[in-house]
Amino acid sequence: MSDHHVRMQDNEIFTEDHQAFRRTVRKFADGLAPHSEAWDEAGIFPREVFTQAAELGLLGIRVDPQWGGSGLDWWYTTAYAEALVHTRNAGVNMALMVQSDMATPIISEIGSDEVKREFLEPAVKGEKIAALGVSEPGGGSDVAAIRTTARRDGDDFIINGQKLWITNGTRADFITLAVRTGDDGYGGISLLVFPTDTKGFHVGKKLKKIGNKASDTAELFFEDCRVPRRYLLGEENMGFYHIMTNFQGERLIAAVSCVAGMELAVRDAIAYGDDRKAFGKPISKFQVWRHKLVEHMTAIEAARRLTYFAVDKFNKNPANATREITMAKLFAGDLAQRVIYDCQQMYGGFGYVTEYAVARAFTDIRLITIGGGTSEVMKEILVKMEGL
Repeated sequence: MSDHHVRMQDNEIFTEDHQAFRRTVRKFADGLAPHSEAWDEAGIFPREVFTQAAELGLLGIRVDPQWGGSGLDWWYTTAYAEALVHTRNAGVNMALMVQSDMATPIISEIGSDEVKREFLEPAVKGEKIAALGVSEPGGGSDVAAIRTTARRDGDDFIINGQKLWITNGTRADFITLAVRTGDDGYGGISLLVFPTDTKGFHVGKKLKKIGNKASDTAELFFEDCRVPRRYLLGEENMGFYHIMTNFQGERLIAAVSCVAGMELAVRDAIAYGDDRKAFGKPISKFQVWRHKLVEHMTAIEAARRLTYFAVDKFNKNPANATREITMAKLFAGDLAQRVIYDCQQMYGGFGYVTEYAVARAFTDIRLITIGGGTSEVMKEILVKMEGL
């Protein structure tokens, strides 16, 4: 699994422009990596990382140049996600990708020019930090269970409710917020932009997680928060479709990042195994590890091809890739639990201390089968799509 081997595979899909972009992201990620352990211990990373990412064009890859973006496609986003794993910090990566690929795409797609100018443009520049507010205590993947309400009052909405598991939640300047404006179910959900300096908004607490520690995750409360109706995204009561399309992008990025992260962990484990000796020979020369590693390499390659197939379909027609994206997230997420476990095991006691990236990866990787829709939810989606 050498760099040369992977580059040869990439050349089947990625152009030299893609590869140049990948190298830019890799250099950025490598520069952040030495801080990974310290940022995990602090439970946060510097705000300047957002502006550094913005200066490289990482926060608006698919955004129209009119609003400061690059107007590129999902293959550039794929290269971005793959190279970003070299930060060796899943929390930093998640926070950046919430900004670039979860909170802002909806604004880019259906926001008014006025809203784009006020929120999207500064987010692409890294001047404002964004969060996505969908999940609640009573509903994560079940969007129809949203209870946070937005009631019309003249030219405003008055918002009441609570959100939970919100990445960037403690320091976001605005939230792309899902609210209930109509009846129960899918048809009564709307989306709007919510500035966090609004009266009545407050962060309940910053949640302590077992992994992804450098990203701040919060519970949020809204008490009679008044925002102008012009912050509505798209049509009232029509937000569900846009949320679900956004979910597909989030799940696709999760699969891409997961595959790249597994590959990096295996490479690291091989390098460690070549240096570490037991009973007179390198650990990597024991058959038990050689067989296990090539089994994982085979499975990772299968996960990559399934994920690339999903990227291609989503890039061509976002409405026609749900099946493949769901399969990719399910397969890559479940596989990663086994791959990272074995990589950590290869380090022995050193794999249990946070000084080593593999120890942090062990707790970070648990989120992949939980966040953005659990593996169980992925299976239920597939059951319905296959008519079982």
